[in-house]
Amino acid sequence: MRRIKFHGEQTTGAIAEHLDITTPGARKHLTALLDAGLVAFEDRGGKVGRPERYWLLTAEAQKLFPDSHAVLTVEMLDSVRTLFGEDGLDRLIGDRERQMLRRYDAALAGLEGLAERVAKLADIRSQEGYLADAAPLPGGAWLLAENHCPICAAASICQGFCRSELALFRQVLGDDVSVERTDYILAGARRCAYRISPASETTK
Repeated sequence: MRRIKFHGEQTTGAIAEHLDITTPGARKHLTALLDAGLVAFEDRGGKVGRPERYWLLTAEAQKLFPDSHAVLTVEMLDSVRTLFGEDGLDRLIGDRERQMLRRYDAALAGLEGLAERVAKLADIRSQEGYLADAAPLPGGAWLLAENHCPICAAASICQGFCRSELALFRQVLGDDVSVERTDYILAGARRCAYRISPASETTK
């Protein structure tokens, strides 16, 4: 399931290759997950031959990944909003951002190259439950992909968390870097992803 979570829908053959097992072995494993309600599939016709089967995670499977105690988080945010209003909620998000900025700045201290900084940021985010990875793009840019959102329940009722994290990335990576969100879970994407590029590239 982790393979599908990280890389999106997968064919039986791709999963077999990743696990280094036979295609029938992968199919047996996937059938067990299907019976458990953890995966679903779509059959898609190609240009020639039989349709190819693509496997994807169900909502039930998504619950198996870290959620940072979603129900409690939502209840606490509702209480903050009730007791202190939107201003109180904004102050809470701002304080969280400042604390994270201090942690991230300390972790990235001494790293000068963009590749090093993005790789370290992905490592930090993975440790926090975001299942993040970084991949190079043409022109010296990078794609930071977060395949899971442990604060999705909180973000769904207060998107200030999402704006705060984008602002955090921009502060941590510096003025010489442009950070733009390209994929957004709350807009229906399977993940959140960010294009990170040297600022000079965006002015060409």
